[in-house]
Amino acid sequence: MNTELSDNEFEIVFGNCEVPPSQFNHEAHLRLAWIHIKKYGLETAIGNVCAQLGTYVQHLGATDKYNVTLTVASVKMVSHFMGTSNSDNFPDFMLEFPQLKNGFKELLGAHYSMDIFNSKEAKKKYVEPDLLPFD
Repeated sequence: MNTELSDNEFEIVFGNCEVPPSQFNHEAHLRLAWIHIKKYGLETAIGNVCAQLGTYVQHLGATDKYNVTLTVASVKMVSHFMGTSNSDNFPDFMLEFPQLKNGFKELLGAHYSMDIFNSKEAKKKYVEPDLLPFD
């Protein structure tokens, strides 16, 4: 589903909670961020993606899996790479920056000394990076 839908279709289908959980993987998270940044800019993208992911996990009954810090950090990271990208579509963007998919935890480790994946605080509210800011 991730590559067979246009960006607009993917945004709508995800917004309607119609993406099966088995198909909403890490790359789909990155694509959602990429679409929203491209269409709405960084600040609006952060709000949109947080709201849509919150609705999605609530729809699935999996609110314990949602992590505010991870979501905001992901959007900011995608935005950073978009700022230096030559790609005008998501598949090319992922080819240009494979570390977003294959080295994501390492990228986060450059910004956070804490384990934001398992932090109760990071799950509930955005925690600023303590090592390297995203801006």
